[in-house]
Amino acid sequence: MRSAVEAAVAAIRSGGVVILPTDTVYGLAAAADRPAGRDALYALKGRASTQPTALVAAGLDALFDLVPELREDERRVTALLPGPYTLVVRNPATRFAWLCGDTPAALGIRVPDVSGPAADVLRAVGAVVATSANVPGGAEARTLEEIPAELRGRVAAVVDGGRLPGIASTVLDLTGETVRVLRAGAGNVDEALVRLEALT
Repeated sequence: MRSAVEAAVAAIRSGGVVILPTDTVYGLAAAADRPAGRDALYALKGRASTQPTALVAAGLDALFDLVPELREDERRVTALLPGPYTLVVRNPATRFAWLCGDTPAALGIRVPDVSGPAADVLRAVGAVVATSANVPGGAEARTLEEIPAELRGRVAAVVDGGRLPGIASTVLDLTGETVRVLRAGAGNVDEALVRLEALT
């Protein structure tokens, strides 16, 4: 019998959607390297194709391999990642355009600070596209039991990470002259701004 990690990796590689814990909340995750992964994820979540979704990488090395242009902003990226932040960054090469919604010049990136089974899955696949495991407008899931049954019953695999903090990542837009806070969440906003300011 395959482990949950093996099942999740196989499902992602074959185009399926899985439930994956992060350092903040439970997420729905799929292959990031082709539009079909996003399509499967959006169909399950009921998400509009114009909405962007973050690229979630296994680590910083994987992230920089996938989006080499980020090396030009390496200090700001590594000041906050890995951690409970999603960063919206410039995407001059329009990489992963299918994840960018109607703004292909900007890409959301995330490197969660995870260990255990979730880290094993991410290391095996390199990166996923992921969004919170809830229905649009619903509460974030801290446990598997809090994920709506209509989602749990339609995924290809489930990875249990125990009880999570239950607060989604803080989203910061780094594409402009000043940092914009798009969503205050698990990552401390003031601390993030101090870290970024120290780099200028």
